[in-house]
Amino acid sequence: MTTTAEPTTTSEIGKARVRKEDQRLITGRSRYTDSITPSGTLHIAVVRSTLARATISSIDKSEAEKAPGVHGVFTAADLGAEEIGLPCAWPVTPDQKAPQRPVLAVGRVNFSGEGVAVVVARSAAAARDAAELVEVDYEPLDPVLDMEAASKEGAELVHPDLGTNVSATWVFDSGEAGSGGSVADAIKAAEADDDQIVVRRRFRQQRLIPGFMEPRSCVVDPTGEQLTIWAATQVPHILRTMTTVTLGVPESKLRVIAPDVGGGFGGKIGVLPEEMLCVLLAQKLNRPVKWTETRSECMLTAHHGRDQIQDLTISAKKDGTITGLDVHLLADMGSYLGLVGPGVPILGAFMFNAIYKIPAYKFTCSNVFTNKTLTDAYRGAGRPEATFGIERMMDELAVELGRDPMELREQNWIAHDEFPFTTVATLTYDSGNYEQATQRAMELIDYAGLRREQEERRRSGDPVQLGIGISTFTEMCGLAPSRVLGSLDYGAGGWEAASIRMLATGKVEVTTGASAHGQGHETAFSQIVADKLGVPFEDVEILHGDTQVSPKGLDTYGSRSLVVGGIAIVNAADKVIEKAKKIAAHLLEASEDDLEFANGQFSVKGTDKGKAIQEIAFATFMAHDYPEGMEPSLDSDAVFDPENFSFPHGTHLCAMEVDAETGRVNLRKYVCVDDIGNVINPLIVEGQVHGGLAQGIAQALYEEANYDDQGTLVNATFVDYTIPSAADLPSFTTETVATPATTNALGVKGVGEAGTIASTPAIVNGVLDAIRHLGVTEIEMPTTSQRVWKALQEARGHKAQETPSDTHSPGAGLGSIDPNNPQGEVQ
Repeated sequence: MTTTAEPTTTSEIGKARVRKEDQRLITGRSRYTDSITPSGTLHIAVVRSTLARATISSIDKSEAEKAPGVHGVFTAADLGAEEIGLPCAWPVTPDQKAPQRPVLAVGRVNFSGEGVAVVVARSAAAARDAAELVEVDYEPLDPVLDMEAASKEGAELVHPDLGTNVSATWVFDSGEAGSGGSVADAIKAAEADDDQIVVRRRFRQQRLIPGFMEPRSCVVDPTGEQLTIWAATQVPHILRTMTTVTLGVPESKLRVIAPDVGGGFGGKIGVLPEEMLCVLLAQKLNRPVKWTETRSECMLTAHHGRDQIQDLTISAKKDGTITGLDVHLLADMGSYLGLVGPGVPILGAFMFNAIYKIPAYKFTCSNVFTNKTLTDAYRGAGRPEATFGIERMMDELAVELGRDPMELREQNWIAHDEFPFTTVATLTYDSGNYEQATQRAMELIDYAGLRREQEERRRSGDPVQLGIGISTFTEMCGLAPSRVLGSLDYGAGGWEAASIRMLATGKVEVTTGASAHGQGHETAFSQIVADKLGVPFEDVEILHGDTQVSPKGLDTYGSRSLVVGGIAIVNAADKVIEKAKKIAAHLLEASEDDLEFANGQFSVKGTDKGKAIQEIAFATFMAHDYPEGMEPSLDSDAVFDPENFSFPHGTHLCAMEVDAETGRVNLRKYVCVDDIGNVINPLIVEGQVHGGLAQGIAQALYEEANYDDQGTLVNATFVDYTIPSAADLPSFTTETVATPATTNALGVKGVGEAGTIASTPAIVNGVLDAIRHLGVTEIEMPTTSQRVWKALQEARGHKAQETPSDTHSPGAGLGSIDPNNPQGEVQ
C-alpha cells in the first residue's frame, strides 16, 4: 500500500492517473512480437548444445531435412556466418580480451544451450520437432565453472586462444585519482592503531535469471525496399545500429519495431544471435522469418544477471568514523561478452561509497570467463551489487563496534546541508536529504518498538526471533552524460531525442526515443506534455518503439526514460511554445514581449485578448496569415544530453521473523521511503517501487540459477526456478519525499530500479539480525529456510565444541545478548 496523499492540483504533473496503455494491455488487445506473422512466414528453431564445453566432430542434418514441413537446416558454414561476431559495446580497458561470439557455434561450444544449427520450417512446431532430429557428435571437454579458480594462473582456459580467463581488470583508486587518500595507507594505519578497527568480509552475489513475462521473439520481413525487424527488445534504435555493424546491412535499409514488450528488466537490451539469424535467413530465403523462444530456452540462453564474488575491507575509528573502503570483485561474464556486460560491475564502482563520506577508496574488478550463459545488465546493473556490499558492511561494522546500525549510518552519511557533495568516487550528488527519508521510514515501521520486541523475544527464548533489516541507499540514474560514458569507453552516448507535432485539430503527437516495456511512458509523458502545452491529457498521443516513426533515440535502461527522455520532451515543448508565440503575436497584433502563456493560452498582458495554442495550431495549418519569413509549422525536435546523473535515494526497513527451530523466514513488514525528486504520477511510481521490491526481495530469499558440475542449468523452468508470487510477499508500505534534482527542468530523479537496489541488503541484514546472537554470522543468498536452518545447526555445533572461556559474542549490537545466557539460546 502507499500512504502518500495525492496532491490537490489542477496540473497533470502529480496526478495519480490510471495508465492509458493498460486498456489494451489488460484486455489482451495489445500486439506483441509473437502476434506478428507476415504472409509466407517461415519459422526457425535453434539446435542447442547439451554440453557446456566440447568440440563439434560432426553435424548430421539428413533426418531433420526430411521431416515434414522443413524448408532447410543450416549451420554457420551454410550461412557464410563463420566470421560473424556479435558486438560488445563496452571495452572497459584497452587490453580487454573479447572472444568472437558467434551466431552459431563454429567448431566448439562454450556453454550449455549455445546454438549449433538452425532449422527452418513452415511452422514453429515443425521446426522444433525437426531440431530434435539433428544429430551432433561432440567430443566433451571439462567445463570451467568456478570463476575464482578460473581467474588463477594455470587454470583451464575457456578460450585457449586468449591465453587467460580474465577478460579485463579495471581499477579505481581515490589516491591516484586525487579524490581521496590511499586506502592501503588507511587500512595499514587502522591495523596498527588500537583505537581503530578493520573488518573484512566476503559476499556472494548469486547468478539470477531475468524473469520477464514475454519470452524473446523476432520477426524479419525482407519484403520491399527496407528490411523490417520486429523484436521484443528494449533497444530498437541500438538494435538497428548494431545490426548494421554486425551484418553490414545499411542502416537506412533497416526498420526496427518494438511493439508492446512484456517486461525487460535489462534482459532485453542485448543483440541476440537469433535476431541476426533471422536477418541472415530472411535475406537468404527472401521470405519473412520468425523466432519465438520457449520459456526453458529463455532461461537457458537469455543473458543472466549479477554473479559476483565481493571481497570487502572497511577501516574505521572505534568511534565509528569510516576511514577507508577497499573493494575486490570477481565478476562472471559467462562464456562471451554481452553488449554492455563488461561495464555492468564497473557501474558499481561509483556506488560502493553510497551515501557515506569515505575519505579513501579503492575498487578493483576482474571480469572472468566461464562455461556458462553470458551475464549482462539486470535491473539496477551494478548498482544493486554495490549497494548490497556497502550496506552489509555497515551492519557488519556496527556489530563489531557494538553500535546501533542506523546510528552508525547517520554518523557517516552526507548531511542534507552538505549538498552538492562530490564523493570519493568523483561523482557530484546534487541534492538529497537522508535524514528526512530515514526519520519517516523509522516512524512508519516503529523502529524503537521493534527493537523492544526483539529484545523481549530474545529474553523469553521465543523460537521465532525478530530481526530488523536496514538499507539506506542512493543510486546513479539517468544513464548518462555522453562525455562521462565516453570517458568509460562506452560505445554510445547518453542523450535522448523527442519531437512534438501539433496537428491541425489541436491534437498533439509526441515521438520519443525512449522505448517502453511496461513502465507507463505513454501516460507519464502525456501528463508532462499536457501541462507544458496546456492541452487535455486525452489529446496527447505518445509514439515510440519504431525507428521509422521515431528515428533518433538511445532507448530504455538505467532509469533514464524520464530524467533524459522526459526532459527532451520538455525541451521540444518549449520550442513549440516559442514558435507559437511568434504566430500568436502576429494574429493578436501585439509584441511578443507583451504576451503571456499559461494553461495553453496566449494572452496580451493587461487585456482580455488571447488565443489558445490549439487555435494557433489550426491557423498555422491553414497558413493564410502568418509572419513573413516564418515556416508554417509548430513542430519541434529536441535532443537532451544530461549534465550529470541523477541520484535518487531512500531508506528501506523490514521486520524479519526467523524460526530458529525450522529455519523458516517470514517477511512480516516492509517499509520504504524514497526520494525520487518530483513525482509525475504517484500511481506509476508505486507500481515501479512494488515491482522493484519484489525482484530485490526475490534475490535475497528465493532466486538462484544453479548449474551442476557438468555446466548444465538444472533449474531452467519456473517449476524449479523460484519467483515469488503476490502470496509470498506482504503489502508494502511506501512513501515518497522530494528534494528535487537540480540538473533537469522537471526536478525528477528516476524510480525504475530503486526497489531492487535497496531491498536485497535490507532483507539479508534483517535475517542475520534475527539470529546473529545465536552465532550465525553469514548466510549466502538466497537465504532460504534450508540455508538458515543449516547455518543455525553449524552455529550450535560450533558452540558445543567451545569451552566457556572461548565463547564470545560475534558483536554486541543493539539488543544483542551474550550467547552464554541460556535465555538467549533457543534449545
